[in-house]
Amino acid sequence: MLKEDRNLLAITHYTQLINYVSGFGGFIVPLVLWLTQKDKIIDMDEHGKAIVNFQLSMFIYAIASALLIILGIGILGLIAIAILEIAFPIINGLKAAKGEPIDYPFSIKFIK
Repeated sequence: MLKEDRNLLAITHYTQLINYVSGFGGFIVPLVLWLTQKDKIIDMDEHGKAIVNFQLSMFIYAIASALLIILGIGILGLIAIAILEIAFPIINGLKAAKGEPIDYPFSIKFIK
């Protein structure tokens, strides 16, 4: 039976910020939460997919920006990615806690 847990949904979004502490946990922790809770928590499947798509998209954009450093424009891309990776998990965590729909712009839909 599915139960509602907005706090866990919000925490799942906030765990992306672990990247700024450990360098890699911001992908692993939300992935584990999504995979273990998607059949137990209402909307966890939707939120988990959105987070994984966002993280994978930001990783691809970071690689592209790193390659563009040669042309001198990659630094701007990396700065933009850093801002997006801080802002959107916080914004969507707050939305999840309130039960509002979430949105991760610039995400490629790898998982539908």
